[in-house]
Amino acid sequence: MDRNRGWDIVDVLREVAARHGVGVPRVALAWVLARPGVTSVIVGAKRPDQLAENLAAVDLVLTEEDLAELDAVSAQPVPYPDWGQGRPADRLPLPS
Repeated sequence: MDRNRGWDIVDVLREVAARHGVGVPRVALAWVLARPGVTSVIVGAKRPDQLAENLAAVDLVLTEEDLAELDAVSAQPVPYPDWGQGRPADRLPLPS
């Protein structure tokens, strides 16, 4: 678990939320819903106001910039052995 990476994601979620004038939970759920192939999310709330905030995520339209920032900060590193394939710019040159 990479806690620093998690906090980096939260920082970007806060920035996006501030731009839209909404709470972080709404942005997080809208971001998940904007992912290809995701048709629903599981929400949890103890209070009616939390439930209302979560449900309002379906009406939040994130910009391409928002999505790009969130996707970039949350991108998983490519694991071994896949990291050596498909990224020639990152590879060392072959000896001559």
